[in-house]
Formats: sequence, structure tokens, C-alpha cells
Amino acid sequence: MTEPTIIATRESRLALWQAEHVRDALAARFGLRVELLGMTTLGDQILDRALSKVGGKGLFVKELETALQEGRAHLAVHSLKDVPMELPPGFVLAAIWEREDPRDAFVSNRYAGLDELPQGAVVGTSSLRRVVQLLALRPDLQIEPLRGNLDTRLRKLDEGGYHAIVLAAAGLKRLKLAARIRSEFDPAEMIPAAGQGALGIEVREDAHDLRALLAQTIHPPTFLAAHAERAVSRALGGSCSMPLAAHAVWEGATLRLDAALGDAVDLKRPLLRTQLGAAVADEAAARALGTAAAERLRTAGAAAYLPAG
Repeated sequence: MTEPTIIATRESRLALWQAEHVRDALAARFGLRVELLGMTTLGDQILDRALSKVGGKGLFVKELETALQEGRAHLAVHSLKDVPMELPPGFVLAAIWEREDPRDAFVSNRYAGLDELPQGAVVGTSSLRRVVQLLALRPDLQIEPLRGNLDTRLRKLDEGGYHAIVLAAAGLKRLKLAARIRSEFDPAEMIPAAGQGALGIEVREDAHDLRALLAQTIHPPTFLAAHAERAVSRALGGSCSMPLAAHAVWEGATLRLDAALGDAVDLKRPLLRTQLGAAVADEAAARALGTAAAERLRTAGAAAYLPAG
């Protein structure tokens, strides 16, 4: 019997759903015997501080990469928005799969949407990207940190700590929790994070046969859109300590990219925004579009918003 292909995954319910989704698809398409290696990452363990203060989203992938490096696993499945813009040497994103709903979701037990919240309402999120865009829409809101997996965040809302919370619609829909969504933000008013809703599959750079197999599973529209989005962040030195949003949508053969940048210190400072489109047929053109968007933000004054150094 051939050796199984091992997927390294976080052990949250959403992460396991994603890994099982990839497992089942690889088994059905290629006849692979695939098993899961569940792991708890540092990002899952540190829940009392914002990610931007303890090392960023890379905390969710480091242990999985160690499993790949040591040969205990062959691939890792991630929410693409959690994958750092620059992977460590020796690792590559072998595939990006079709995106779920990329929008942010408004979740509340009492209010149907942001406009219905009372003055000074408490809204939970630990995403700086969401914080600056929420305050741009409603400067009166009191934004409070909200960490933990999806079920933990919903429980904290249900316990009465918040008037509302903001979550990724994709995770709620994948776990059949769409009924918790009261409304979804229009991407024009709340631009999603780069890669939001898409799955990324990471492997070792030297895993040539596996890379060739996974390349067959790439969803080209999502792949190109995500590379454009990630290029914005990469060009600006993006991390979770930067309130940066980037989202691309297809209009025929044209990829339209929207991006916004806030100030991580002065959260109510006006957002810098840009929108541009281009005919995109390959990864190089997608990255060029993202780089051009970043340059427009720089022209608009991004240097004053970015961390020193």
C-alpha cells in the first residue's frame, strides 16, 4: 500500500473543515490516500493579545511549516488571508483554490446592520483592517478586541460582551452558520483582506511531484485575483500590524482592484483609497496590478501611514 499524503492543519473546526475539504477533493480526483495531522499553533494559544502585537498571522502557520520541514506532513492547508506575504525559504504556495464569499459579515443578536447600532455601541474585532474601516463608517463606535476561533467569537457575542461582531462570511458559510449573519458588508464600504475566502496550499519547495499534482487544482480566477491583492500588501511591507485592505474582482477579462490603507496609530485618520483595473492573463500581470495599486497609495501619502523603518 502506498504511503498516505499527510495534511498538516490547525485543529479549529474551520481549519479541520478546510483540510477535510482538500483531503476529499484530492482523494476523489487523484485517488490519493490522505490523512490529517492536527496541530495547535502559537496563534491558537495566545488569545489575550492582538496578533499585531505578538508576531502576526505567521503564528498560525509556523508549526505547520515545521511539520512540513521535518517530513511529518506533505502539505498544509491555510485560509489564504492568514498566510504571510513572504514565505520562509524552502516553502511555496503550490495552489490557491476557489474563493468562498470574500465579504465581511455583520453578526449580532439584536441588530440587523451597522446602521441600526446605537451610538457608542461595542463592536468586536481584532483586525486592524476592520477597525479602521468600521470607524470610517461609524466614528462613534467602541471597537473592542475579539480573539479566538469562530465558535469562541460567537460564544463571546452570545454572552453579551458586544452589541455586534464582524467575521469573515466565508468561515460562517463553510461551517453552515450562515444563519448567524445579519448582513454582509458591501466590499465598496468594507474592503476585504487580501486572499479572504480563498484556500492556500503550502508545500516544501523541493516537493516537485506534489507541486505538479497540486498545480492541476489551481482555480485560475481566484489565483490571479489573490496574487494581485497580495502584491499590494507585499509592496507596502504588509503585515497584520498594517490596516490594509485589498480586493480584486473580475469584470470580463479585466481585473478591478480596490485597496485601502489606514493608520495603525491614529485609527480615525482618513483612509487612503485607490481603485484601478487591467487586463490580467498571468501571475506577472496580476502582481503588476497590485504593485501599481500600492504605488498609487504611496502617491496619496501612504508613507505617513506606514510604520517607521
